[in-house]
Amino acid sequence: MAAKVTGCKAVKPLLSANYCEAHTRVVGLYKAYYRYLPYLVRQFDIPKSQEDCRWKLREKFYRHACVTDLRVIDMLVIKGYMNLKEMTENWQQKGHVMHNWAPTAERKPCDFVGKFLSGID
Repeated sequence: MAAKVTGCKAVKPLLSANYCEAHTRVVGLYKAYYRYLPYLVRQFDIPKSQEDCRWKLREKFYRHACVTDLRVIDMLVIKGYMNLKEMTENWQQKGHVMHNWAPTAERKPCDFVGKFLSGID
């Protein structure tokens, strides 16, 4: 008995109809964050300079540079605008903003030499 092959269902886009529109929205979000950085440093009184904030912003955007699905890009843009709105309306506090600079969890070494050098039994 042959298996039935069904066609792929076309999904409805969230905001953008094509990649160019999505790219325009991403650039708009980046510019909005970039413009807000001086106010962010002053308003939240964080111990970071504007240059540090620019590097962190660039790092956050480059983290998702390989995403090609339009629905995922649109969802990330929506979440980015929500986060920006929370910062501008003071719904986030200093701790929320400083969490972006939290050290990342390093992988524990699994070999003998790595454990020895890091001081793990």
